[in-house]
Amino acid sequence: MLILSFVVMVLVPAAVVIWYLETRAADEYASTLGFTVRQAENSSPAIDLIGGITSLGGDNSRNTDILFEYIQSQQLISQINDELDLTSIYSKPENDPIFSYNPDGTIEDLVKYWNRMVDVYYDHKTGLIELRVLAFAPEDAHKIAQQIVQEGSDMINQLNATAQADATKYAREELDKAIGRLKSARQRLTEFRTANQIVDPNADLQGQMGLLNSLQQRLADALIQLDLLADVTRDNDPRVEQAKRKIDVIKQRISEERLKLVTSDGEGNAFSSLIGKFEALRVDLQFAEQSYISALSSYDNAVAEARRKSIYLAAYIKPTIAQRSEYPNRIVIISLAALFLFLIWSIIVLVAYSIRDRR
Repeated sequence: MLILSFVVMVLVPAAVVIWYLETRAADEYASTLGFTVRQAENSSPAIDLIGGITSLGGDNSRNTDILFEYIQSQQLISQINDELDLTSIYSKPENDPIFSYNPDGTIEDLVKYWNRMVDVYYDHKTGLIELRVLAFAPEDAHKIAQQIVQEGSDMINQLNATAQADATKYAREELDKAIGRLKSARQRLTEFRTANQIVDPNADLQGQMGLLNSLQQRLADALIQLDLLADVTRDNDPRVEQAKRKIDVIKQRISEERLKLVTSDGEGNAFSSLIGKFEALRVDLQFAEQSYISALSSYDNAVAEARRKSIYLAAYIKPTIAQRSEYPNRIVIISLAALFLFLIWSIIVLVAYSIRDRR
């Protein structure tokens, strides 16, 4: 009975395992890749296939932790399945129900099978992630590995874009406010010029003052000419009357021109009041321009700082293509199966002898 039990419980199951592995189990090919998350000092490509590995800080470690979990997530598996059709790739061996995937399985079944075929090794100290991707064809394993790198890079880019958006959000809001103030100030100044048909009241004022200075000069000349005539002519000389008339006209013109500076127009706006309003609008415009320049500089600095702290996926081992099958490791599986069968048989035999001795 002892020999018979050994044959039934150890030799026969071990022979079945050997038969299945040698005749039914499909060959599996491995593709190896390795990458990590790096922080660049300037803008860098999403995937760096050459650069060396530097020590990573706390933020990069957290990003690597996220990437490690993402590689094993249902979201990544669903995306790769949509791109490469994992169901068809993993269900190719039709006569190998143990190592192949059931094409009728759900996404949860595919996630479990993925964790069997994709081994992830993560070193928390260095932040390095290495993957071994198995498939029933070397080309399929290579394609899956490449897609993992691509999807991981896209995820890191999304994290980076979100971090940059958060870092520049306040500066962007201030820039938008400054742009709004600048547009409003320019619009009010344009409306003022259109309503009053004046481009620059200061230029008009200078012209007006030039005209007054010219009239003052002509008045002085006329007074001098009148004094000269008074010395050489009689009081009833027509030239004296003409000179006085000229002086009166010039004085009247000067009075009218001065009156324009203080009297109101048809809408009740004096020229001096228009100048005051124009100066106020111009001050507002200058302040808005300075605020815009300051906000733009702050935004540029925030964007530059965010880009300086940008993160990206750095692949230090590109996906490899296997030339021969290394899996399933038949010798290891057969050895472990025989060992466990022998241990189980031994335990049962010891229990049986113990029970017999008690009787």
